[in-house]
Amino acid sequence: MNAQWTPEETSVLVWVRLVKAHTRLMGLIQRRLKDEGLPPLEWYDVLLELKRAPASGLRPGHLQQELLLAQHNLSRLLDRLQQAGLIERVECAEDGRGQVVVLTNEGRAMQRKMWPVYRAAIDENVGAHFSLEQLSQMSKWLNRLAQAESK
Repeated sequence: MNAQWTPEETSVLVWVRLVKAHTRLMGLIQRRLKDEGLPPLEWYDVLLELKRAPASGLRPGHLQQELLLAQHNLSRLLDRLQQAGLIERVECAEDGRGQVVVLTNEGRAMQRKMWPVYRAAIDENVGAHFSLEQLSQMSKWLNRLAQAESK
């Protein structure tokens, strides 16, 4: 980086590189999953959240918050997961109008099947480029960004 750049210019450069790295890495991971005949990464994210959830499942609104998806995108994604037999939508006990999303045994199996492919792609495309010390430092920096309060 240019030593004459302002902090603002440097922040923009970091942002652009972060977005480019994210886009590139997501594409590589998606391609790896596809090459292995597995569903897209978005499916994995939903399956993992439901695996971590209580056995009673999660309300779609909770999934939406955890996954940071627009409501209409989540609805379509849940439709596809349900059609594939990976999730079920059941009536909410507390609110008869609401739904709860529950992971099926097939969904649990798919999440387990996807993880080794996903993990290998992360190791090859992230871990292989940095030392353990660098990865630890980067993790701290990214966590600081993730936890920062808006101004």
